[in-house]
Amino acid sequence: QVQLVESGGGLVQAGGSLRLSCAASGRTFSTYAMGWFRQAPGKEREFVGTINWDGAVVSYSDSVKGRFAISRDNTKNTVYLQMNSLKPEDTAAYYCAAGIFSRRAADYSSWGQGTQVTVSS
Repeated sequence: QVQLVESGGGLVQAGGSLRLSCAASGRTFSTYAMGWFRQAPGKEREFVGTINWDGAVVSYSDSVKGRFAISRDNTKNTVYLQMNSLKPEDTAAYYCAAGIFSRRAADYSSWGQGTQVTVSS
């Protein structure tokens, strides 16, 4: 397993942008697909997007497609979530996770502690 630490969250106005980072420890980072999930208060954890081991394949939820972009740098053991055109409904705690290429949270074995994103209207 890998240890994951997210950063980059904060408060932003609607229409603004943020870039989240997720730094991984361990030498096996490049063997994992990396997913991003989010959870708003009182709601279930929601799939945001995922990227395969070499960054060649990505998949997004319909709610963020065209606004968010995932990338990774295996030389830095880091995955990124670029979030543009943010909306108040994007407000949530955002989590990165390591696992297999999937939209299901259960397919990810390692999770970060989360970083809060708040979008004001």
